[in-house]
Amino acid sequence: MPPIARFPRAGRSRRQGQRRAALMAVAALALAPLAAPAAAQIERPERLLSGVVGVHAMVPADARTAGSLGTERRGSGVVIDDGGLIVTIGYLILEAGQVEVVDRGGRRLPADILAYDHATGFGLVRALGKLDAEPIALGDSSRLREDDLVIVASREDEQLAAPAVVVSRRAFAGYWEYLLGTAIFTSPPRPSWGGAALIDTEGRLVGIGSLMVADAAPGPRPRPGNMFVPIDELKPILADLLAQGRSALPPRPWLGVYTEEAQGRLFVTRVAPGGPAARAGIAAGDIILTIEDQPIADMADFYRKLWQRGPAGVEVRLTVLQGARTRDLTIKSDDRYNWLKLKTAF
Repeated sequence: MPPIARFPRAGRSRRQGQRRAALMAVAALALAPLAAPAAAQIERPERLLSGVVGVHAMVPADARTAGSLGTERRGSGVVIDDGGLIVTIGYLILEAGQVEVVDRGGRRLPADILAYDHATGFGLVRALGKLDAEPIALGDSSRLREDDLVIVASREDEQLAAPAVVVSRRAFAGYWEYLLGTAIFTSPPRPSWGGAALIDTEGRLVGIGSLMVADAAPGPRPRPGNMFVPIDELKPILADLLAQGRSALPPRPWLGVYTEEAQGRLFVTRVAPGGPAARAGIAAGDIILTIEDQPIADMADFYRKLWQRGPAGVEVRLTVLQGARTRDLTIKSDDRYNWLKLKTAF
């Protein structure tokens, strides 16, 4: 475990130092038996880690995402209420037919799939039975700053927990038509990141693990790490997710294109079979040049301009380079949820 001295920060108060020491004790509990002095720095640290549970999902072979995400998915989730409500990363349970959760005692309980929200990436399930777990309170992810110490905690078959440091807060654009305004990036990289809990020095949940990335700390010499979805993204939509399985916001227009940036251009790497882009004739290898006659700066710029067109169903005009030929294509967008094969309790 890295010593606290590796993460210096000027002007920390005595109280902040005590919180850091307490958080280190939580991590130590999961990694090795605690010495008595370390355990004394935090009251019942095992209670905090008990709220991190394993999430195992079985997905039908004919699911839209079976080829890319697999039919058996394993990760973590975090218990956030006394009724067994668990927040996880949505791709673990996306199109799943069966989900079970594993508590700290190793008990496996079936769970209902409650919700999936593509805009944020969160998923919700509820355990069908009493978990040996105590909920973790939601924190304030907007308060996280670079150099803040955090704990990354996961539980698939066994528990893993270790300290990490926040190395950047910035936008993240994913190739699957996904954009976060201010994602949380931590380093060093931790295994078993999917659905992992990001816990602050108050012992509160501030993020859910999504990815391992090569440039958590960007720059000339990037450092690898993990990307977390800020928990503040969940708060405005939580009631909607519990009531109807998805956000009440109008669905964004979806094209079904998977892209990557290279040499200042936006390349199509594949298209969703049967999706709007595929029906319009877009294929892997194409280059998207403009949207509504506006140049595209990068992937995030493309998504913002697409979503500004209106809700799902709006027509979108793209200029696309296909081989040596430039084509203007009009695509009728769709609601991604109509394409997915979702199974929820609602």
